[in-house]
Amino acid sequence: MTYTATAEPTTTQAPTHAPAPAPAPGGVARSPALAGLPEVSCPRELSTGEARQLTRVFFDRLRSLEPGTREHQYVRNTLIEMNVALVNFAARPFRDRPGGPENEDIVQVGIIGLIKAIDRYDPDRNTQFTTLALPYITGEIKRHFRDTTWAVRVPRRLQELRSQLAKATEELTAATDHAPSHAELADHLDLTEDEVREGLVAANGYSTQSLDAPQDSAVGTEAHRAGRATRTLAETMGETDHALEAVEDLHALTPLLAELDERSSRILEMRFGQELTQAQIGAEIGLSQMHVSRLLTRTLGHLREELLHD
Repeated sequence: MTYTATAEPTTTQAPTHAPAPAPAPGGVARSPALAGLPEVSCPRELSTGEARQLTRVFFDRLRSLEPGTREHQYVRNTLIEMNVALVNFAARPFRDRPGGPENEDIVQVGIIGLIKAIDRYDPDRNTQFTTLALPYITGEIKRHFRDTTWAVRVPRRLQELRSQLAKATEELTAATDHAPSHAELADHLDLTEDEVREGLVAANGYSTQSLDAPQDSAVGTEAHRAGRATRTLAETMGETDHALEAVEDLHALTPLLAELDERSSRILEMRFGQELTQAQIGAEIGLSQMHVSRLLTRTLGHLREELLHD
């Protein structure tokens, strides 16, 4: 009997007679070691019932073959092809995750887990192959997400903590109808608040956004509708204002300036307010440039000493 792609039947019937050996390149199908195996022309297109039935048959034959032989490789490869549907089923919840790999990449990673399950499956334990295969496939996909999808590499402990915090946040929000605090998350997960904060900070490394990306906001949408260019994220970010560093010094300097005599205050105002030269100041108040220089030096030294003293 030859197995080809069909719609999944409501009931699965066993072959009524021994099928011909499966064709394979290089004369493998003519090997006596493969005598009696059903012919599977399109392993990936079998129905679920057919794949489950043939998997048992091929596993029984696989354990009787010597590893490394061409016959063993043929049966093992056919098992992989017949059970790719398990990979597609296990990969379904992981598709279209933000920042995740393409669907085809997820399937390829899942096939690695399928191969590991095939190499470790023991038919003598009387368990369904799917019982072993699905955890292997899912685990391999999760490991791939953990190792490759983070924009910033963080320890595995923090990666797992991020998942726990996300799940706990969802549960507590549904139960309390408000976003949980750090204390509530810590109590729910039996952690300290510092550990919760560390996990939340680490979660920021999961994905990144380009500084050149358009701003995704209501303002950006309105600007787009009005025909104006949407601002990028970099254009909405502030810059360091170095003038703010002088605010505290100016605040401390104000009472000291009020204590100066009239002439010293006037000289400071003309020098730093009007930006006059020492010679111009001297001509204005009737003093020599040298005298103005000494007065400025003495006044500035007094102010500096008082500021440092405070």
